[in-house]
Amino acid sequence: MLTGVVAFLVKGGVVMAPLLVCSVMALAVVLERAWFWWRASPASDAERVLSHAARSEWDAALRVGDGSRSPVARVLAAGIRHRHPAPALAMEAAAHEEQARFTRYLAVLDTIITLSPLLGLLGTVTGMILAFGVMSTSGINQPHAITGGVAEALIATASGLAVAMAALVPYNYFSRRAERTLADIERQGSRLELVLQSVPVAGRKAPAAESAA
Repeated sequence: MLTGVVAFLVKGGVVMAPLLVCSVMALAVVLERAWFWWRASPASDAERVLSHAARSEWDAALRVGDGSRSPVARVLAAGIRHRHPAPALAMEAAAHEEQARFTRYLAVLDTIITLSPLLGLLGTVTGMILAFGVMSTSGINQPHAITGGVAEALIATASGLAVAMAALVPYNYFSRRAERTLADIERQGSRLELVLQSVPVAGRKAPAAESAA
């Protein structure tokens, strides 16, 4: 089995080495991102933070948010921690940090998706150059050498396309997951701002009490 794989890589030409590196890197990124999203807490943590905030249970809300693996809950915790005087700015800064976390390494996948077909095309060109070079020097007296160059071209092209397509599906999934999470952060952040505006600031008199005084 291993011998066959090595023979396949050798037959594909020199571009198979960078294609192999691309495939290993893509697999590593996919596994890392899958582990990251699998460990992410469900959206219920954000709802718990908002529920505690609505009851002015700030310590409980911070415990839930800080201890959660949910990016949304952590952003809400940042807003609660800095609820006086700028929760929106605090949540915006935290959201940028979380976005950097859940989009990490996606640029690597994007590069591999673009680069792999180009490497396959390079293998096609080099293989055809080899085949035509053999034909120019020996005519058609060495058919095996000619077909070997064509085979190298086809193997490299197929491998480049296979790596790109294998990386494209998880890249689109992780990108869409990141977009949904960012949208959830914006939506839940707006809800928290409304909650904070409806909760009286500690030490401030209610309007009725102020008018009575």
